[in-house]
Amino acid sequence: MTTDLDRQAAFLTEACKLRGIERASKLADGSRHENSGEHSWHLALAALVLEGEAPEGVRIDRVIRMALIHDLVEIDAGDAPIFEAGLDQAAIEAAEQAAADRIFGMLPEAQGAELRALWDEFEAAETPDARFAKALDRFQPPLLNLANGGASWTPYGVDYGKVEARLRPTMERGAPGLWAWIGPKVRAFFEREDG
Repeated sequence: MTTDLDRQAAFLTEACKLRGIERASKLADGSRHENSGEHSWHLALAALVLEGEAPEGVRIDRVIRMALIHDLVEIDAGDAPIFEAGLDQAAIEAAEQAAADRIFGMLPEAQGAELRALWDEFEAAETPDARFAKALDRFQPPLLNLANGGASWTPYGVDYGKVEARLRPTMERGAPGLWAWIGPKVRAFFEREDG
């Protein structure tokens, strides 16, 4: 007979695979690409540290929970770099939904349903908690790129206009102060690069 603990242990073992998923973003020191497990931890830490940037009413404990689980689907679906051209968004979404079904389905039914609902909430980005979590998810890569000299932007031919178009709306919707702080730094980075 499979117990709840058996299912939880299997889920946790499966979640370790997230550390084997390489992302497009490089570490702050530029030494290597980060993995999705590192990204999820860094995002949860950002939620804790940047709580003061959250709009009123955001429950930071929920944001941290979202950060910890938001990329678990990459175990099956892989990382889809935000600046990679020509990605089939419908296929990515379908792969991520199937991955969410499988991965959260490993847990005891009630717990799996709870975490799946939290993941769905993050993906929809309609609640204040999810909008703040999404804003943090958009804030972290440029923060790393500013530290590593644009190491993750160069291969994708990224310029300020692309960063602004892809990141600004999500950041301004969920945490306007984050874009107000990082936007000018990103612009200055590209002006130096182009100058």
